[in-house]
Amino acid sequence: MDFKSLKIGKYVIEKPIIQGGMGVGISWDQLAGNVSKEGGLGVISSVGTGYYKDKEFAGKLVSHRPLSEANFYSKDGFEAIIKSAKKIAGDKPLAANILYAINGYGDVVRNACELGIDIIITGAGLPTNMPEFTDGYPDVALVPIVSSAKALKIICKRWQKRYNRLPDAVVLEGPKSGGHQGFTYEQCSMPEHQLENLVKPVVAEAALWGNIPVIAAGGVWNKEDIEEMMNLGASGVQMGTRFIGTFECDAHDNFKQVILNAKKGDIKLMASPVGYPAQGVVTNLTHLVEKREGPAIKCISNCVAPCNRGEEAKEVGFCIADRLSDAYEGKLETGLFFSGTNGYKLDEIISVKELMDKLTLGE
Repeated sequence: MDFKSLKIGKYVIEKPIIQGGMGVGISWDQLAGNVSKEGGLGVISSVGTGYYKDKEFAGKLVSHRPLSEANFYSKDGFEAIIKSAKKIAGDKPLAANILYAINGYGDVVRNACELGIDIIITGAGLPTNMPEFTDGYPDVALVPIVSSAKALKIICKRWQKRYNRLPDAVVLEGPKSGGHQGFTYEQCSMPEHQLENLVKPVVAEAALWGNIPVIAAGGVWNKEDIEEMMNLGASGVQMGTRFIGTFECDAHDNFKQVILNAKKGDIKLMASPVGYPAQGVVTNLTHLVEKREGPAIKCISNCVAPCNRGEEAKEVGFCIADRLSDAYEGKLETGLFFSGTNGYKLDEIISVKELMDKLTLGE
């Protein structure tokens, strides 16, 4: 199967492969810039940009961590990442992934528009007011992440009524993705919520709103998987974990090694302060949290609204900002290492170019 290009708003993605946004610091300038350069769509994670370049842009630190949401997310750090990625990508489109659950969501969306991001992708909640923050930037394409046809319908109705616009594309994420899920624990294992069973109803709903392109995500691993999704009606795919296995991925070498070493049974769902189940590799941290012996929870960075300034972190036993940033810095004892369910299949580190060739031409 020859893959067609993917159109999102005014932007044409030569190869219909979107690299998933992974934070803290897993998909920043090097990974996103190179994916776009090679014809896919590189996605910069806006989470924790205060950690970029050894916290050069973080502002005030407490215990070596950015203090409050104003420093955990650094506009200056975000700008530096985008500038660097643009140098690598040339004139190719670049996207930013901005979590709906973060504190200061609207400000980060406005910043992305001001800093020249072409496409904004938002999940971790239902972004019913996303267009509100992009007023004045009509060329910025908006892509919500959903987990059902019902969620897409709600977004389309609200956007059309309030803002007279519709999503330029939609990412449909199934429960095999890394990180936070749009499902309950029970739903994650139900057949009706598996990606292959969600694509057709979501494509059908998208057709009612003017054939919005549907991008399938969660467990897509190789060319055969991409072809399966296309045959079901998807216009493209989003892949995160597979891109961790590239030289250009911004993750620490220790992070890559954790995924390389993971066995099938090591990747599991866990509770998260964000309020959704999250998928990652069982590590030393997991065992410490289970015994309630994990690192102290201080809520220095106040990263996500649902955590309620550390209250939910205390319930589940870890601070997500601290543990994801530890993983970014390669701290094996205290890091939280997100991975999709197929992460155990990763067995080598290759270049982004080689991976894109494998995905489009076959292994």
